[in-house]
Amino acid sequence: MGSVTAASEAVARIAYLSSDIVLSVQPALSIDSEFSAHLRNLAAQTLLSVVAKDGPEVQPLRHNVDPLLSAFQPLRSGKLVSVTTSSSILLSSIPHLYKLAQYPVVIHVSLHPTDYPDYSEITSIRQSGFTFLQSETLQEAQDIALSSHALAIKSGKGVIHFFDVRNSADDDAIPIEDRELVRSVLNVDTARTLPFVPSGTSTLYVDDGRRADLTDSNFPSVNTFRGQNGTRNAATEQSTPKTGSRDPSSVGSSVRESSADSRPSMSSVTSMDSTTTRLVSSEDIFSFVTGIWAQIQSATGRTYQPFEYSGPANAESAIFVFGSTGLFVDEIQASAPSAEFASVGIITARLYRPWLGIKLHESMPSTIKRIAVLEQVRRKTTKWGPILLDILTSLKAGPSNTGTPLIVGHQLGYIEPATARQALRGIFQNLNSPSPIQNLEVGIAGGPKQPLPEYQLKQPKVENAYMKILDQVFGERLHVANRQDAADAGISATIAANPEFGFGSLLARIAHRKRFIGEVQDAARGRDFATDIPQCWLSDWTLSAEDTKKANGMAQEVIARLATDGSRLASQLLSSKGLFFKESQWLIGSDAWAYDLGNSGVHHVIASGANVNMLIIDSQPYSERAAADALRRKKDIGLYAMNFGNAYVASVAVYSSYTQVLEAMIEADSFDGPSVVVAYLPYNMEDDSALTVLQETKKAVDLGYWPLYRWNPGNDEKEEPSFQLDSERIKQELEEFLRRDNHLSQLMKRHPEFSANLSGSYGSEVRALQKRKAKDAYNAMLEGLYGAPMTVLFASDNGNAESLAKRLGYRGKARGLKTMVMAMDDYPIEDLGVEENVVMVTSTAGQGEFPQNGHSFWNAIKDTADLDLSSIKFAVFALGDSHYWPRKEDKLYYNKPGKDLDARVAFLGGKRLTEAGLGDDQDPDGYQTGYGEWEPKLWRALGVDNVEGLPEEPPPITNEDIKIQSNYLRGTIAEGLKDTTTGAIAAADQQLTKFHGTYMQDDRDLRDERKAQGLEPAYSFMIRCRLPGGVATPSQWMQMDSISSSCGNETVKLTTRQTFQFHGVVKGKLRPAMRAINKALMTTIAACGDVNRNVMCSSLPEKSAYHHDVHQVSAKISDHLLPSTTAYHEIWLKDEDDNKTQIAGDAIVDHEPLYGPTYLPRKFKITIAIPPHNDTDVYAHDIGLIAIKGADGRLEGFNVLAGGGMGVTHNNKKTYPRTGSMLGYASTDKIHYVCEKIMLVQRDHGDRKNRKHARLKYTMDDMGVDVFRGKVEELLGYRFEQPRHFEFKSNIDTFGWQKDETGLNHFTFFIENGRVEDTAEFKMRTGLREIAKVHKGDFRLTGNQHLILSGVQDDNLESIKNMMKQYKLDNVQFSGLRLSSSACVAFPTCGLAMAESERYLPELITKLESCLEENGLKQDSIVMRMTGCPNGCARPWLAEVAFVGKAYGAYNMYLGGGYHGQRLNKLYRSSIQEEEILDIMKPLLKRYAMEREDGERFGDFTIRSGFIKETTEGRRFHEDVAEEESEDEA
Repeated sequence: MGSVTAASEAVARIAYLSSDIVLSVQPALSIDSEFSAHLRNLAAQTLLSVVAKDGPEVQPLRHNVDPLLSAFQPLRSGKLVSVTTSSSILLSSIPHLYKLAQYPVVIHVSLHPTDYPDYSEITSIRQSGFTFLQSETLQEAQDIALSSHALAIKSGKGVIHFFDVRNSADDDAIPIEDRELVRSVLNVDTARTLPFVPSGTSTLYVDDGRRADLTDSNFPSVNTFRGQNGTRNAATEQSTPKTGSRDPSSVGSSVRESSADSRPSMSSVTSMDSTTTRLVSSEDIFSFVTGIWAQIQSATGRTYQPFEYSGPANAESAIFVFGSTGLFVDEIQASAPSAEFASVGIITARLYRPWLGIKLHESMPSTIKRIAVLEQVRRKTTKWGPILLDILTSLKAGPSNTGTPLIVGHQLGYIEPATARQALRGIFQNLNSPSPIQNLEVGIAGGPKQPLPEYQLKQPKVENAYMKILDQVFGERLHVANRQDAADAGISATIAANPEFGFGSLLARIAHRKRFIGEVQDAARGRDFATDIPQCWLSDWTLSAEDTKKANGMAQEVIARLATDGSRLASQLLSSKGLFFKESQWLIGSDAWAYDLGNSGVHHVIASGANVNMLIIDSQPYSERAAADALRRKKDIGLYAMNFGNAYVASVAVYSSYTQVLEAMIEADSFDGPSVVVAYLPYNMEDDSALTVLQETKKAVDLGYWPLYRWNPGNDEKEEPSFQLDSERIKQELEEFLRRDNHLSQLMKRHPEFSANLSGSYGSEVRALQKRKAKDAYNAMLEGLYGAPMTVLFASDNGNAESLAKRLGYRGKARGLKTMVMAMDDYPIEDLGVEENVVMVTSTAGQGEFPQNGHSFWNAIKDTADLDLSSIKFAVFALGDSHYWPRKEDKLYYNKPGKDLDARVAFLGGKRLTEAGLGDDQDPDGYQTGYGEWEPKLWRALGVDNVEGLPEEPPPITNEDIKIQSNYLRGTIAEGLKDTTTGAIAAADQQLTKFHGTYMQDDRDLRDERKAQGLEPAYSFMIRCRLPGGVATPSQWMQMDSISSSCGNETVKLTTRQTFQFHGVVKGKLRPAMRAINKALMTTIAACGDVNRNVMCSSLPEKSAYHHDVHQVSAKISDHLLPSTTAYHEIWLKDEDDNKTQIAGDAIVDHEPLYGPTYLPRKFKITIAIPPHNDTDVYAHDIGLIAIKGADGRLEGFNVLAGGGMGVTHNNKKTYPRTGSMLGYASTDKIHYVCEKIMLVQRDHGDRKNRKHARLKYTMDDMGVDVFRGKVEELLGYRFEQPRHFEFKSNIDTFGWQKDETGLNHFTFFIENGRVEDTAEFKMRTGLREIAKVHKGDFRLTGNQHLILSGVQDDNLESIKNMMKQYKLDNVQFSGLRLSSSACVAFPTCGLAMAESERYLPELITKLESCLEENGLKQDSIVMRMTGCPNGCARPWLAEVAFVGKAYGAYNMYLGGGYHGQRLNKLYRSSIQEEEILDIMKPLLKRYAMEREDGERFGDFTIRSGFIKETTEGRRFHEDVAEEESEDEA
């Protein structure tokens, strides 16, 4: 059996066992209270609870967000709730305590400060109606905690258990609680039968209709309600016995109780009807608690009484301690029989409220003549302490044969252990003196001289984003009145956090400046300066003192003139020179200000009309808020402030729109009056990652929970709209406000595209209605058909299960069945039990998870016990990959959704038509092998297996069909763009738009939330530019930056193919974006699709002339291989009246001399590398050209590689990456023809039936390199020359400044993973935009996603450097690992992503950098790459170490790639998560540091040391892997 060593642990364990919900109040979510760590450990151990079936729900709550409000909803629903907290929340929670006292809630209170607790926080709430129990020792903490829970259950009333942890700090460990004793004392079975009836209305006032009553069976009754007018119902009044007033917390009641028998009198009850109820009285509480203590005594021998006396039976003196008792108890008990304290007793209150005076009498020996009352009350508000008054009243009114003892009050201060005896001696000297001093202070008043540090409110690190923006915008003008840890606050952080304090501070500061302005005016009128110069300046300044721009513009000049004057008056004014500047004054608050108990200060600021700015940071995540209790009464401060009509209000979110935050803060500062900027920053823990905050923010903004807007009432005077909506959706409350003042109709007129979003209602009921309509439409369609019904439900991520289900439905219809095919989540689950035949087809996602469109269906199936499926027949077919999770322990994931579904439906009564079918991607024909065996069994079971005359099935539409039917890439793209009912385009058009340079995507961070709201996915488009060689002008850079703001998501992505990429472009902005790109003299055609894509070229900043030669070739190849179709111009660029001449009716005739109507079998990529830099990964592309320099230092020709490619499918060994094969050498003038002929051989011989086998790499391996080379040479009419010598030394970029041979300067910026954006910490995008305005050279995008500022002249060098420093763009002092890293986009926009990449790799590197530092590897270049899927956009297969996403949070790890990009890596570990990655990488890096040879690169080391085998060619990629995939059956 384990042991318990701390009172907080003992209490936490009892609370955990005895509750359905434990509210763990903490200083901050990332800072533990005395209880929280123990509760978290218990939850992690999945300790079984005595009360809750699966263990209680532990809810962490910050202490400053009105935590007790969270207790009401679960209490009203019949849950057993406990709270663990420090005493710091009690006084602010008094309004809630009066109401909570009528519920069976237990609040465990650790008294604070821990070094010298303040018991006044208990005495101040003694009349709240709670029962109060106190424990002192470790064993008592365990027993009294249990007693508290049992008492709450029995009485139906709230119990507060309080204790001082210091009292038991030195106690010996005790055994953990006896579960059977806990179960027996709690009497859980009886507790669960109590009638918890919810009250009719929910309010925050003391009386909300609930009252703890007793029935004649002595069980608490809670169904007593108040009438409409707040009076007691007549029936209840008549049935309540007239037993007199019994307020268990009043002193008056203790007088009456002291002369009465302590046992509850039942005589008045027995004469009433059997359903009589009455209020729970103090006698009832005593009866219950003594019964509980009797149970504990019977089981353990430990006894407890309402008042505990220890000492001699004949003692004449005693001390009554209400405070830290440990020192006195130890001192008195240690006294020898003849010592001065040997005949002294100690009295403490175990049951503090109700105060039972008669029990105090009974606990004391009758010989007691003198009592010293010691009260540890730091906040003394009355002359006489509350305990002294209780004792005086009880003993003077109570029965006594020997008279009333002398009672002397003492104020108990902090006692050092060494002075405890001296303190006791002083107490008894005073007590025994002829004229004792009342209220004598003992010990150090107010606590120790060096108190232990208590937790102070601190601004969470994650909130620094908004503070940094304030600092950036206002600089030295910024004054935050309540800035945490700032010297100008001048007061404790807890007090400074109150809006009242900050407001008062600012008012004083405003008044001070007004006085200063008056002093300056007087000085300007006087003659006390040494010269006349200051007077003129001061006069001008006073006229503009309240104008921010003018006052601050003149301030420095005024200060300078005063400094040179030298007069006494000038020196006096200069002593307050900061007041010459008009500050931007702010109060910073948290969402604690949004609750009733923190909202008064906000009200004062707004109502005052003062020119004060408030930034209020709301940190509650949307997902939590969606399920939160409405009774928490968290105010919408933005709406609250707007209703005043005199305040500027903005709702912002830095992780949604950085620009909008800037605009709002500037507007708030300019507004003459109160301003409220409500800023969203959702987090569950103060140390949450930026990725977590970003994902939560996107959900809230997208769904309208957190709308982005600005409200400026001052705009009415300018005849401008006062409301500006900066996001697409608003919530209902804001909609009602706008509708009321006609702002909504104005908004819809200005922005018609918002109309549907603003006036619609999105909720779960909408989703249910959509399901019902879809189902009813199917039923109506099937009514006229014959045959048995068959409902086919599918769950599919990549489309295979959906295609299979639709094909099955088609075949069923052909066999005479009434078939209906739907996604599982689109099906109304309540109809499932009345179906006849149900077939379910599901693929497998992640770690054995259901696909996205099957989540809700499965959750409903697995969580219900009420769904009767006994009347249905069903069959399941599952699609999976038996080798996707290679470890034996992970084999359970294989086809897990299908297996689980089959078992669950059978459990609910369904009858199998046939055994579940399992499709395996590892079979010869993939999942079709298993499906081919399963489908005939299904038809046989349905009795339709021998149907004759079945129609021939149409073949599935392939990409080749789409291309040939598209009329040279037109399809129905133009029509789809005009369709405003959806943000999507047709499936076929989604394939065709790739040829135009754009992919349709949706935001995967938002899929689940939007689905729950009945919305289609958040569709948007990615646009990729075609930029040969990655060279752009400053003008083009600024235009790309502008497009990202006007049409995209305010970021620019620099891709691994040296071009610009935009994300978040909604359909309505696609055409404007394309036109804007065209105006920048750029294009997007053939940036994607089955054509030759953007041609890459080494950046080579140190050799400008040579780079110019090579870049010209890249542009020539790009232009030569461009598609010829005019569809691009027609769809994206022509004006409405720009009609193209059409031939032969409506058909537009185009011609593709290179590509033909079906273009290429798959994508085609060309790159050029300039030795010794392989910064474009020349081996990874369909064509890789290695530039060869001539004797004159200029370009001569190229070595030609062909057949490189990166795309792979996990666990499909027929797919693999490949490095290019050398074909030979070709001169510069011929190279574009060489590229053309290689492409034509691929066009004619590539696999057009299997897209997974369609890339050039497979064509070359199928044909053989020599045969392929011969085909190319046949088209060329000549043979390749022998390749020239070359040498590569790296494939990473060279960061920092370099000078070329012409004297021009070039700087390579580190752009992590190519994402150009502004954040609070780093205004990268702004800085690059400002540099582009003055730069006279070029911008070069690199193949590693970085950026080169190229061609800076020496004359401009210093100004450019200053701008770079201003925007922190000159920093390249990063670890070699970070500088050598690269990642694809992945989540949230890439539809193929299985795991995070761009958003996660920086975090992973951060966690490795301490290890690099420790082992001396910080500056060493190690090429690390990460992708979210195996398609290889960041070319991971060539990296020295790579992580390729396999499921969310899980990656395959590869080792052994060549540092020069010349060798493929190989699988080292499969499906590992972060913890395993770190466990592998840290020792591996240490060994590399210790064991590497001179100049040996990391990838080479892993091969030489035996960690991994070398991959000699692509076809050997899957051989000799370090972790063999298990062949065991799943």
